[in-house]
Amino acid sequence: MQIYNTLTRKKEDLIPLEAGRVKMYACGITVYDFCHLGHARALLTYDIIARYLKYKGYQVLFVRNITDIDDKIINRANERGIDYRDLTKQYIGYFYEDTNTLGLLRPDHEPRATDCIAEIIALVQGLIDKDLAYNVHGDVFYAVRKFKGYGKLSGKNIEELSSGARVDVNEAKRDPLDFALWKAAKLNEPSWDSPWGKGRPGWHIECSAMSMKYLSATFDIHGGGRDLIFPHHENEIAQSEGFTDKPFARYWFHNGFVNINTEKMSKSLGNFKTIRDILQKFPAEVVRFFILSSHYRSPLDYTDQNIFDAVTSLERYYETKKRLKDYCAQGLDPASPEKLGDKIAAFKNDFITSMDDDFNTAKVVGAVFEWVRVWNKLLDEGRALCDDIRVFFNVIEEIHQTLGMFGSDPDVFLTELKNKRVTQTAVSPESIEGLIAERQGARKGKNFKRSDEIRDELLKNGIVLKDHPDGTTSWTVKG
Repeated sequence: MQIYNTLTRKKEDLIPLEAGRVKMYACGITVYDFCHLGHARALLTYDIIARYLKYKGYQVLFVRNITDIDDKIINRANERGIDYRDLTKQYIGYFYEDTNTLGLLRPDHEPRATDCIAEIIALVQGLIDKDLAYNVHGDVFYAVRKFKGYGKLSGKNIEELSSGARVDVNEAKRDPLDFALWKAAKLNEPSWDSPWGKGRPGWHIECSAMSMKYLSATFDIHGGGRDLIFPHHENEIAQSEGFTDKPFARYWFHNGFVNINTEKMSKSLGNFKTIRDILQKFPAEVVRFFILSSHYRSPLDYTDQNIFDAVTSLERYYETKKRLKDYCAQGLDPASPEKLGDKIAAFKNDFITSMDDDFNTAKVVGAVFEWVRVWNKLLDEGRALCDDIRVFFNVIEEIHQTLGMFGSDPDVFLTELKNKRVTQTAVSPESIEGLIAERQGARKGKNFKRSDEIRDELLKNGIVLKDHPDGTTSWTVKG
Protein backbone atom coordinates (compact mmCIF):
# COMPACT_ATOMS: atom_id res chain seq x y z
CA MET A 1 0.00 0.00 0.00
CA GLN A 2 1.11 3.52 -0.80
CA ILE A 3 -0.32 6.50 1.08
CA TYR A 4 0.29 10.23 0.78
CA ASN A 5 2.07 11.66 3.83
CA THR A 6 1.54 15.40 4.38
CA LEU A 7 4.69 15.44 6.52
CA THR A 8 6.97 14.34 3.66
CA ARG A 9 4.71 15.65 0.84
CA LYS A 10 4.93 12.38 -1.09
CA LYS A 11 3.45 8.91 -1.32
CA GLU A 12 5.11 6.33 0.88
CA ASP A 13 4.78 2.62 1.55
CA LEU A 14 2.63 1.96 4.61
CA ILE A 15 4.93 0.18 7.09
CA PRO A 16 3.27 0.05 10.52
CA LEU A 17 5.31 0.21 13.71
CA GLU A 18 3.96 -3.23 14.64
CA ALA A 19 3.66 -5.80 11.87
CA GLY A 20 0.03 -6.46 11.03
CA ARG A 21 -1.30 -3.68 13.32
CA VAL A 22 -2.14 -0.04 12.56
CA LYS A 23 -2.71 2.58 15.25
CA MET A 24 -4.74 5.50 13.94
CA TYR A 25 -6.08 8.79 15.35
CA ALA A 26 -8.51 11.21 13.69
CA CYS A 27 -9.56 14.60 14.97
CA GLY A 28 -13.26 14.55 15.75
CA ILE A 29 -15.90 17.23 16.18
CA THR A 30 -16.51 20.11 18.57
CA VAL A 31 -20.02 19.52 19.88
CA TYR A 32 -21.82 22.87 19.87
CA ASP A 33 -23.84 22.61 16.64
CA PHE A 34 -25.07 20.17 14.00
CA CYS A 35 -22.46 18.42 11.86
CA HIS A 36 -22.05 19.77 8.33
CA LEU A 37 -20.87 18.36 5.02
CA GLY A 38 -17.24 19.16 5.85
CA HIS A 39 -17.52 16.99 8.95
CA ALA A 40 -19.13 14.25 6.87
CA ARG A 41 -16.19 14.23 4.47
CA ALA A 42 -13.60 13.96 7.23
CA LEU A 43 -15.60 11.33 9.10
CA LEU A 44 -16.12 9.24 5.95
CA THR A 45 -12.47 9.53 4.91
CA TYR A 46 -11.17 7.93 8.09
CA ASP A 47 -14.07 5.48 8.23
CA ILE A 48 -13.01 4.23 4.78
CA ILE A 49 -9.33 4.09 5.72
CA ALA A 50 -10.09 2.02 8.83
CA ARG A 51 -12.44 -0.28 6.88
CA TYR A 52 -9.95 -0.91 4.10
CA LEU A 53 -7.04 -1.55 6.45
CA LYS A 54 -9.20 -4.20 8.16
CA TYR A 55 -10.10 -5.64 4.74
CA LYS A 56 -6.37 -5.97 4.04
CA GLY A 57 -5.96 -8.01 7.21
CA TYR A 58 -4.56 -5.41 9.58
CA GLN A 59 -5.64 -5.16 13.19
CA VAL A 60 -6.72 -1.52 13.48
CA LEU A 61 -6.82 0.47 16.70
CA PHE A 62 -8.83 3.57 15.77
CA VAL A 63 -9.27 6.54 18.09
CA ARG A 64 -11.39 9.62 17.31
CA ASN A 65 -11.86 12.35 19.91
CA ILE A 66 -14.78 14.57 20.86
CA THR A 67 -14.05 18.16 21.94
CA ASP A 68 -16.62 18.87 24.62
CA ILE A 69 -15.11 22.01 26.17
CA ASP A 70 -13.91 25.13 24.35
CA ASP A 71 -14.83 28.79 23.73
CA LYS A 72 -17.53 28.01 21.15
CA ILE A 73 -19.25 25.54 23.46
CA ILE A 74 -19.15 27.95 26.40
CA ASN A 75 -20.45 30.86 24.30
CA ARG A 76 -23.29 28.80 22.80
CA ALA A 77 -24.32 27.48 26.22
CA ASN A 78 -24.31 31.02 27.63
CA GLU A 79 -26.43 32.26 24.71
CA ARG A 80 -29.00 29.61 25.51
CA GLY A 81 -28.76 30.00 29.26
CA ILE A 82 -27.95 26.32 29.84
CA ASP A 83 -25.11 24.32 31.37
CA TYR A 84 -22.38 23.50 28.85
CA ARG A 85 -22.79 19.78 29.68
CA ASP A 86 -26.44 19.86 28.63
CA LEU A 87 -25.44 21.49 25.34
CA THR A 88 -22.72 18.95 24.57
CA LYS A 89 -24.94 16.02 25.54
CA GLN A 90 -27.60 17.26 23.11
CA TYR A 91 -25.20 17.65 20.18
CA ILE A 92 -23.35 14.40 20.87
CA GLY A 93 -26.75 12.74 20.54
CA TYR A 94 -27.35 14.48 17.19
CA PHE A 95 -23.83 13.50 16.09
CA TYR A 96 -24.51 9.82 16.67
CA GLU A 97 -27.86 10.05 14.89
CA ASP A 98 -26.10 11.47 11.82
CA THR A 99 -23.16 9.06 11.86
CA ASN A 100 -25.40 6.04 12.40
CA THR A 101 -27.56 7.08 9.44
CA LEU A 102 -24.44 7.53 7.30
CA GLY A 103 -23.35 4.02 8.26
CA LEU A 104 -20.12 5.02 9.96
CA LEU A 105 -18.38 2.39 12.05
CA ARG A 106 -17.68 3.41 15.64
CA PRO A 107 -13.99 3.88 16.50
CA ASP A 108 -12.44 1.65 19.14
CA HIS A 109 -12.17 4.62 21.49
CA GLU A 110 -13.93 7.98 21.33
CA PRO A 111 -12.59 9.94 24.32
CA ARG A 112 -13.94 13.31 25.38
CA ALA A 113 -11.66 16.12 26.46
CA THR A 114 -13.37 16.48 29.83
CA ASP A 115 -12.68 12.81 30.61
CA CYS A 116 -8.93 13.31 30.11
CA ILE A 117 -8.25 16.35 32.30
CA ALA A 118 -5.74 14.46 34.46
CA GLU A 119 -3.72 13.40 31.38
CA ILE A 120 -3.85 16.94 29.98
CA ILE A 121 -2.59 18.46 33.26
CA ALA A 122 0.26 15.93 33.43
CA LEU A 123 1.28 16.75 29.88
CA VAL A 124 1.22 20.50 30.50
CA GLN A 125 3.26 20.11 33.71
CA GLY A 126 5.77 17.97 31.84
CA LEU A 127 6.24 20.70 29.24
CA ILE A 128 6.77 23.28 32.00
CA ASP A 129 9.33 20.99 33.64
CA LYS A 130 11.20 20.78 30.32
CA ASP A 131 11.14 24.59 29.97
CA LEU A 132 8.97 24.34 26.85
CA ALA A 133 6.00 26.06 28.51
CA TYR A 134 5.48 28.81 31.06
CA ASN A 135 2.78 30.01 33.45
CA VAL A 136 1.51 33.59 33.44
CA HIS A 137 -1.12 34.19 36.14
CA GLY A 138 -2.75 30.80 35.58
CA ASP A 139 -2.48 30.82 31.78
CA VAL A 140 0.09 28.32 30.49
CA PHE A 141 1.66 28.89 27.08
CA TYR A 142 3.86 26.76 24.85
CA ALA A 143 7.13 28.48 23.91
CA VAL A 144 7.12 27.84 20.15
CA ARG A 145 10.67 29.04 19.44
CA LYS A 146 12.08 26.43 21.82
CA PHE A 147 10.86 23.59 19.61
CA LYS A 148 13.29 23.33 16.72
CA GLY A 149 10.99 21.40 14.39
CA TYR A 150 8.10 23.89 14.40
CA GLY A 151 6.67 24.28 10.89
CA LYS A 152 7.78 20.91 9.49
CA LEU A 153 4.22 19.70 8.82
CA SER A 154 2.76 22.89 7.35
CA GLY A 155 5.94 24.22 5.75
CA LYS A 156 5.51 27.47 7.67
CA ASN A 157 8.61 29.56 8.28
CA ILE A 158 8.80 30.67 11.89
CA GLU A 159 10.31 34.03 10.98
CA GLU A 160 7.51 34.74 8.52
CA LEU A 161 4.95 33.81 11.18
CA SER A 162 6.55 36.18 13.65
CA SER A 163 5.67 39.13 11.41
CA GLY A 164 2.16 38.83 12.86
CA ALA A 165 0.31 37.22 9.95
CA ARG A 166 -2.44 34.90 11.22
CA VAL A 167 -1.09 35.03 14.79
CA ASP A 168 -3.26 36.09 17.72
CA VAL A 169 -1.53 38.57 19.99
CA ASN A 170 -2.04 38.17 23.74
CA GLU A 171 -0.32 40.56 26.16
CA ALA A 172 0.38 37.68 28.57
CA LYS A 173 2.47 35.82 26.03
CA ARG A 174 6.21 36.20 25.86
CA ASP A 175 6.01 35.76 22.10
CA PRO A 176 3.05 36.26 19.72
CA LEU A 177 3.71 32.78 18.28
CA ASP A 178 3.14 31.03 21.60
CA PHE A 179 -0.17 29.22 22.09
CA ALA A 180 -2.30 28.34 25.11
CA LEU A 181 -2.00 24.94 26.75
CA TRP A 182 -4.13 25.84 29.77
CA LYS A 183 -6.51 28.78 30.23
CA ALA A 184 -7.09 30.41 33.60
CA ALA A 185 -10.72 30.30 34.70
CA LYS A 186 -12.95 33.27 33.96
CA LEU A 187 -16.05 34.22 35.92
CA ASN A 188 -18.86 31.65 35.56
CA GLU A 189 -16.86 29.46 33.19
CA PRO A 190 -16.42 25.70 33.71
CA SER A 191 -13.04 24.96 35.30
CA TRP A 192 -10.89 22.27 36.89
CA ASP A 193 -8.25 22.42 39.63
CA SER A 194 -4.67 22.45 38.41
CA PRO A 195 -1.18 23.32 39.75
CA TRP A 196 -1.69 26.78 38.17
CA GLY A 197 -5.11 27.42 39.66
CA LYS A 198 -8.57 26.73 38.32
CA GLY A 199 -8.82 26.62 34.53
CA ARG A 200 -9.50 24.53 31.47
CA PRO A 201 -7.45 23.00 28.65
CA GLY A 202 -6.57 24.74 25.43
CA TRP A 203 -7.78 23.13 22.23
CA HIS A 204 -4.50 21.74 20.86
CA ILE A 205 -3.32 19.98 24.03
CA GLU A 206 -6.34 17.68 24.28
CA CYS A 207 -5.52 15.74 21.09
CA SER A 208 -1.94 15.13 22.19
CA ALA A 209 -3.11 13.84 25.57
CA MET A 210 -5.86 11.62 24.18
CA SER A 211 -3.86 10.13 21.31
CA MET A 212 -0.93 9.28 23.56
CA LYS A 213 -3.25 7.83 26.22
CA TYR A 214 -4.83 5.33 23.84
CA LEU A 215 -2.16 4.82 21.17
CA SER A 216 1.24 5.50 22.86
CA ALA A 217 3.82 8.23 22.28
CA THR A 218 4.40 7.24 18.66
CA PHE A 219 1.70 5.79 16.43
CA ASP A 220 1.08 5.21 12.75
CA ILE A 221 -1.60 7.50 11.28
CA HIS A 222 -2.99 10.88 12.31
CA GLY A 223 -5.75 12.45 10.21
CA GLY A 224 -8.04 15.44 9.86
CA GLY A 225 -9.17 18.09 7.43
CA ARG A 226 -6.69 20.30 5.56
CA ASP A 227 -7.79 23.24 7.69
CA LEU A 228 -6.21 21.52 10.71
CA ILE A 229 -2.67 21.33 9.30
CA PHE A 230 -1.90 24.74 10.74
CA PRO A 231 -1.99 25.59 13.53
CA HIS A 232 -3.73 22.61 15.18
CA HIS A 233 -1.65 19.70 13.93
CA GLU A 234 1.54 21.73 13.87
CA ASN A 235 0.97 22.54 17.54
CA GLU A 236 0.15 18.91 18.34
CA ILE A 237 3.53 17.87 16.97
CA ALA A 238 5.36 20.55 18.93
CA GLN A 239 3.80 19.75 22.30
CA SER A 240 3.83 15.95 21.84
CA GLU A 241 7.39 15.60 20.56
CA GLY A 242 8.58 18.25 22.99
CA PHE A 243 7.16 16.17 25.83
CA THR A 244 8.29 12.69 24.72
CA ASP A 245 11.42 13.44 22.63
CA LYS A 246 10.02 10.86 20.22
CA PRO A 247 8.35 11.14 16.79
CA PHE A 248 4.58 11.68 17.15
CA ALA A 249 2.57 10.37 14.18
CA ARG A 250 4.48 8.75 11.32
CA TYR A 251 1.91 9.35 8.54
CA TRP A 252 -0.27 12.45 8.36
CA PHE A 253 -3.52 12.34 6.34
CA HIS A 254 -5.53 15.42 5.39
CA ASN A 255 -8.76 15.38 3.40
CA GLY A 256 -9.59 18.23 1.04
CA PHE A 257 -11.93 21.17 1.57
CA VAL A 258 -15.64 21.16 0.79
CA ASN A 259 -16.91 24.08 -1.29
CA ILE A 260 -20.48 25.20 -1.86
CA ASN A 261 -20.98 26.47 -5.42
CA THR A 262 -17.17 26.93 -5.73
CA GLU A 263 -16.98 29.02 -2.52
CA LYS A 264 -15.42 27.64 0.65
CA MET A 265 -18.13 26.38 2.96
CA SER A 266 -18.37 28.71 5.95
CA LYS A 267 -20.89 29.43 8.65
CA SER A 268 -19.97 33.11 8.43
CA LEU A 269 -21.02 33.08 4.76
CA GLY A 270 -24.20 31.17 5.59
CA ASN A 271 -23.49 28.63 2.84
CA PHE A 272 -22.92 25.50 4.91
CA LYS A 273 -24.97 22.32 4.53
CA THR A 274 -25.71 20.21 7.61
CA ILE A 275 -25.66 16.44 7.30
CA ARG A 276 -29.23 16.15 8.53
CA ASP A 277 -30.50 18.74 6.03
CA ILE A 278 -29.05 16.68 3.19
CA LEU A 279 -30.30 13.40 4.65
CA GLN A 280 -33.85 14.76 4.68
CA LYS A 281 -33.65 15.02 0.88
CA PHE A 282 -31.50 12.04 -0.09
CA PRO A 283 -30.69 8.52 1.14
CA ALA A 284 -27.46 8.26 3.14
CA GLU A 285 -25.80 6.30 0.33
CA VAL A 286 -26.14 9.33 -1.95
CA VAL A 287 -24.05 11.35 0.52
CA ARG A 288 -21.42 8.62 0.70
CA PHE A 289 -21.41 8.32 -3.10
CA PHE A 290 -21.11 12.09 -3.61
CA ILE A 291 -18.12 12.29 -1.26
CA LEU A 292 -16.34 9.09 -2.29
CA SER A 293 -16.65 9.76 -6.02
CA SER A 294 -13.77 12.20 -5.53
CA HIS A 295 -10.34 11.37 -4.17
CA TYR A 296 -10.19 12.27 -0.48
CA ARG A 297 -7.40 14.84 -1.02
CA SER A 298 -9.22 16.66 -3.85
CA PRO A 299 -11.50 19.66 -3.31
CA LEU A 300 -15.19 18.71 -3.25
CA ASP A 301 -17.75 21.12 -4.69
CA TYR A 302 -21.37 20.80 -3.57
CA THR A 303 -23.80 22.18 -6.13
CA ASP A 304 -27.38 21.25 -6.96
CA GLN A 305 -26.14 19.78 -10.24
CA ASN A 306 -23.35 17.76 -8.63
CA ILE A 307 -25.61 16.22 -6.01
CA PHE A 308 -28.24 15.49 -8.67
CA ASP A 309 -25.54 13.80 -10.78
CA ALA A 310 -24.75 11.61 -7.77
CA VAL A 311 -28.45 10.74 -7.40
CA THR A 312 -28.76 9.94 -11.10
CA SER A 313 -25.66 7.73 -11.07
CA LEU A 314 -26.73 5.71 -8.03
CA GLU A 315 -30.23 5.40 -9.43
CA ARG A 316 -28.76 4.01 -12.65
CA TYR A 317 -26.62 1.54 -10.71
CA TYR A 318 -29.55 0.22 -8.67
CA GLU A 319 -31.84 0.03 -11.68
CA THR A 320 -29.15 -2.13 -13.32
CA LYS A 321 -28.81 -4.22 -10.18
CA LYS A 322 -32.58 -4.75 -10.20
CA ARG A 323 -32.48 -5.76 -13.87
CA LEU A 324 -29.78 -8.32 -13.10
CA LYS A 325 -31.68 -9.62 -10.09
CA ASP A 326 -34.92 -9.99 -12.07
CA TYR A 327 -33.06 -11.53 -15.02
CA CYS A 328 -31.52 -14.28 -12.89
CA ALA A 329 -34.82 -14.88 -11.09
CA GLN A 330 -36.18 -16.14 -14.43
CA GLY A 331 -33.61 -18.98 -14.40
CA LEU A 332 -33.01 -18.87 -18.15
CA ASP A 333 -29.66 -19.76 -19.72
CA PRO A 334 -28.77 -17.57 -22.73
CA ALA A 335 -28.15 -19.33 -26.00
CA SER A 336 -24.80 -17.57 -26.55
CA PRO A 337 -23.54 -16.28 -23.19
CA GLU A 338 -20.50 -14.04 -22.84
CA LYS A 339 -18.29 -15.52 -20.14
CA LEU A 340 -16.69 -12.85 -17.98
CA GLY A 341 -14.85 -14.79 -15.27
CA ASP A 342 -11.38 -13.40 -16.10
CA LYS A 343 -12.68 -9.84 -16.43
CA ILE A 344 -14.47 -10.05 -13.07
CA ALA A 345 -11.26 -11.34 -11.44
CA ALA A 346 -9.44 -8.37 -12.98
CA PHE A 347 -12.18 -6.07 -11.62
CA LYS A 348 -11.51 -7.31 -8.09
CA ASN A 349 -7.79 -6.90 -8.58
CA ASP A 350 -8.33 -3.34 -9.88
CA PHE A 351 -10.41 -2.54 -6.78
CA ILE A 352 -7.55 -3.59 -4.52
CA THR A 353 -4.93 -1.84 -6.67
CA SER A 354 -6.92 1.41 -6.63
CA MET A 355 -7.41 1.36 -2.88
CA ASP A 356 -3.76 0.44 -2.33
CA ASP A 357 -2.89 3.62 -4.25
CA ASP A 358 -3.70 6.13 -1.51
CA PHE A 359 -7.31 4.98 -1.10
CA ASN A 360 -8.46 6.01 -4.58
CA THR A 361 -12.20 5.53 -4.10
CA ALA A 362 -12.94 7.64 -7.19
CA LYS A 363 -11.24 5.05 -9.40
CA VAL A 364 -13.22 2.24 -7.76
CA VAL A 365 -16.49 4.09 -8.41
CA GLY A 366 -15.50 4.59 -12.05
CA ALA A 367 -14.79 0.88 -12.46
CA VAL A 368 -18.19 -0.06 -11.00
CA PHE A 369 -19.94 2.14 -13.54
CA GLU A 370 -17.98 0.67 -16.40
CA TRP A 371 -19.57 -2.63 -15.36
CA VAL A 372 -23.01 -0.99 -15.28
CA ARG A 373 -22.50 -0.22 -18.97
CA VAL A 374 -21.32 -3.78 -19.68
CA TRP A 375 -24.21 -5.47 -17.89
CA ASN A 376 -26.89 -3.32 -19.50
CA LYS A 377 -25.48 -4.12 -22.94
CA LEU A 378 -25.45 -7.86 -22.20
CA LEU A 379 -28.96 -7.75 -20.74
CA ASP A 380 -30.23 -5.95 -23.85
CA GLU A 381 -28.63 -8.69 -25.93
CA GLY A 382 -29.80 -11.54 -23.66
CA ARG A 383 -26.22 -12.77 -23.23
CA ALA A 384 -25.60 -12.27 -19.49
CA LEU A 385 -24.60 -15.39 -17.56
CA CYS A 386 -26.09 -15.64 -14.06
CA ASP A 387 -23.07 -17.48 -12.66
CA ASP A 388 -20.96 -14.49 -13.69
CA ILE A 389 -23.51 -12.10 -12.22
CA ARG A 390 -23.30 -13.88 -8.87
CA VAL A 391 -19.49 -13.75 -8.87
CA PHE A 392 -19.63 -10.07 -9.81
CA PHE A 393 -21.88 -9.28 -6.86
CA ASN A 394 -19.53 -11.18 -4.55
CA VAL A 395 -16.90 -8.60 -5.52
CA ILE A 396 -19.45 -5.81 -5.09
CA GLU A 397 -20.10 -7.06 -1.55
CA GLU A 398 -16.39 -6.71 -0.76
CA ILE A 399 -16.51 -3.14 -2.10
CA HIS A 400 -19.67 -2.53 -0.08
CA GLN A 401 -17.94 -3.68 3.12
CA THR A 402 -15.17 -1.18 2.43
CA LEU A 403 -17.00 1.82 0.94
CA GLY A 404 -20.45 1.30 2.44
CA MET A 405 -21.97 1.56 -1.06
CA PHE A 406 -23.49 -0.59 -3.80
CA GLY A 407 -24.72 -3.31 -1.44
CA SER A 408 -28.31 -2.22 -0.77
CA ASP A 409 -31.35 -4.09 -2.02
CA PRO A 410 -32.29 -2.26 -5.23
CA ASP A 411 -36.02 -2.18 -4.48
CA VAL A 412 -35.38 -0.74 -1.01
CA PHE A 413 -32.94 1.91 -2.27
CA LEU A 414 -35.04 3.00 -5.24
CA THR A 415 -38.19 3.24 -3.09
CA GLU A 416 -36.38 5.30 -0.45
CA LEU A 417 -34.94 7.58 -3.11
CA LYS A 418 -38.36 8.19 -4.65
CA ASN A 419 -40.01 8.81 -1.28
CA LYS A 420 -37.31 11.25 -0.20
CA ARG A 421 -37.30 13.16 -3.45
CA VAL A 422 -41.05 13.27 -3.91
CA THR A 423 -41.39 15.13 -0.61
CA GLN A 424 -39.78 18.04 -2.46
CA THR A 425 -42.64 18.10 -4.99
CA ALA A 426 -46.32 18.94 -4.82
CA VAL A 427 -47.53 15.38 -5.50
CA SER A 428 -47.57 12.18 -3.44
CA PRO A 429 -46.24 8.78 -4.57
CA GLU A 430 -49.81 7.46 -4.52
CA SER A 431 -50.96 10.25 -6.87
CA ILE A 432 -48.05 9.57 -9.20
CA GLU A 433 -48.77 5.84 -9.36
CA GLY A 434 -52.46 6.60 -9.95
CA LEU A 435 -51.67 8.92 -12.86
CA ILE A 436 -49.24 6.37 -14.31
CA ALA A 437 -51.95 3.70 -14.17
CA GLU A 438 -54.38 6.09 -15.88
CA ARG A 439 -51.75 6.84 -18.51
CA GLN A 440 -51.18 3.14 -19.14
CA GLY A 441 -54.88 2.72 -19.73
CA ALA A 442 -54.96 5.74 -22.06
CA ARG A 443 -52.08 4.34 -24.10
CA LYS A 444 -53.73 0.93 -24.40
CA GLY A 445 -56.88 2.69 -25.56
CA LYS A 446 -54.78 4.70 -28.03
CA ASN A 447 -55.79 7.93 -26.30
CA PHE A 448 -52.36 9.43 -26.85
CA LYS A 449 -53.59 12.98 -26.19
CA ARG A 450 -54.51 12.08 -22.59
CA SER A 451 -51.31 10.04 -22.24
CA ASP A 452 -49.24 13.08 -23.21
CA GLU A 453 -51.27 15.36 -20.91
CA ILE A 454 -50.53 13.12 -17.93
CA ARG A 455 -46.84 12.95 -18.80
CA ASP A 456 -46.66 16.76 -19.12
CA GLU A 457 -48.65 17.28 -15.91
CA LEU A 458 -46.23 15.09 -13.98
CA LEU A 459 -43.23 16.78 -15.59
CA LYS A 460 -44.47 20.18 -14.42
CA ASN A 461 -44.32 18.78 -10.90
CA GLY A 462 -40.79 17.51 -11.43
CA ILE A 463 -41.69 13.86 -12.09
CA VAL A 464 -39.91 12.26 -15.05
CA LEU A 465 -41.38 9.04 -16.48
CA LYS A 466 -39.18 6.34 -17.95
CA ASP A 467 -41.03 4.65 -20.79
CA HIS A 468 -40.47 1.28 -22.43
CA PRO A 469 -42.37 -0.18 -25.39
CA ASP A 470 -44.33 -2.26 -22.86
CA GLY A 471 -45.23 0.77 -20.74
CA THR A 472 -43.82 3.07 -18.06
CA THR A 473 -41.11 1.14 -16.22
CA SER A 474 -40.25 3.67 -13.54
CA TRP A 475 -40.25 7.30 -12.57
CA THR A 476 -37.84 9.70 -10.89
CA VAL A 477 -37.75 13.25 -9.62
CA LYS A 478 -36.14 15.86 -11.81
CA GLY A 479 -33.16 17.67 -10.28
